[in-house]
Amino acid sequence: MASSLTDKLSRLVKEMRGQARITESNVTDMLREVRMALLEADVALPVVRDFIARVKDKALGQEVLGSLSPGQTLVGIVNQELAATMGDGISDINLAAQPPAVILMAGLQGAGKTTTTAKLAKHLIEKRRKKVLTVSGDVYRPAAIEQLKTVTAQAGAEWFPSTPDQKPVDIGLAALDYARKHFFDVLLVDTAGRLAIDEALMLEIKALHAALNPVETLFVVDAMQGQDAVNTARAFKEALPLTGIILTKTDGDSRGGAALSVRQVTGAPIKFAGTSEKIDGLEVFDAQRHAGRILGMGDILALVEQVTAGVDMAAAQKLAAKVKSGASFDLNDFLGQIQQMKQMGGLSSLMDKLPAAMAAKAGQVDMVRAEKDIKRKEGIIYSMTPLERSKPDIIKATRKRRIATGAGVQVQDVNRMLKEFEQMQEMMKKMKGGGMMKMMKRMGGMKGMPRMPF
Repeated sequence: MASSLTDKLSRLVKEMRGQARITESNVTDMLREVRMALLEADVALPVVRDFIARVKDKALGQEVLGSLSPGQTLVGIVNQELAATMGDGISDINLAAQPPAVILMAGLQGAGKTTTTAKLAKHLIEKRRKKVLTVSGDVYRPAAIEQLKTVTAQAGAEWFPSTPDQKPVDIGLAALDYARKHFFDVLLVDTAGRLAIDEALMLEIKALHAALNPVETLFVVDAMQGQDAVNTARAFKEALPLTGIILTKTDGDSRGGAALSVRQVTGAPIKFAGTSEKIDGLEVFDAQRHAGRILGMGDILALVEQVTAGVDMAAAQKLAAKVKSGASFDLNDFLGQIQQMKQMGGLSSLMDKLPAAMAAKAGQVDMVRAEKDIKRKEGIIYSMTPLERSKPDIIKATRKRRIATGAGVQVQDVNRMLKEFEQMQEMMKKMKGGGMMKMMKRMGGMKGMPRMPF
């Protein structure tokens, strides 16, 4: 969805450049392209109609301000309305209840409810400092209970046992009683899903909702479902008082229509988005920033947050002090730089948040190959002895062959990695004392900068 809509809007901005006023004619041209992009993205037809009508109503006759062109002004209006369609702003989770606050997770089988339950547990533990208990009421899907046990342990939360021969309501009440007695702040209840909506599912989840009286009832929906997401959302909305939506698999090859459709169909705000399969791959949904991503503006704030969260400040300061003192930059430091990149989520994760124009230039690099190259370097360094890491100068032919064998690579790969390390080591030497400013001044005339380890 993002690339299609971005391409069309960019082309229209160029076509409308130089026009002094937004007219019905150029608005119609632009909205025709936007309508097609939204429909191709699997946005529900009623949502598309309403969106187009709102944009047209706001755009017609609007004066072009300052140095903006009509195309840029229209993009601004589309951006505002995209954000409004998805909820306009942030809607955080509500825990204003006598502990334990019960959160019920609803949705179809395959939407990622169980993994999302654990991701939410991790979020509540790390961001809200809550003591979290999880329980599975899915007595139908094989291994569902064990799956929740595994991912809950990864999240650092506590899991309440249940068995397939129990009734979901009995499981929920037993977990609630345990949570009260052991002073848990939050109880996350993973419910059963089906491959499609059916009456038995709805009756069961209604009974569970009535018994537990949750403070939040979150509808977990697969972002790749497209039009099906709308029908599913409508059915769950009719059965339950939904308080929020969690979009999963937003990092997949989806056309993105679910994000624009489910909010309007259910009336419930999108509270979280699953950004990866990792247990920490859940972020609070910000409609304004998501609209920026859709329009190819990127999400620089999210990029800064991701980098800041991934950087080990103590390690960075230690390295800075080491370089300033004149101590040698060794392969342990080089390995540390590689691991910092991995902690930030990797190259592809960072790329996703860049503005479209920057991402297109960076996209010329083969990301899969670059990620493999990072892992190869890491493997080579791990195959070295502590002495070799601290004193790379001793690594000669015999040692290189042993290291290559241990890492499962060719000697040429070891040579290449050591060459890049030497280039970075040389750059670090120039940063000693006041050398940083001199190097920065010279950078304008330097064409062949040494390659970084990422």
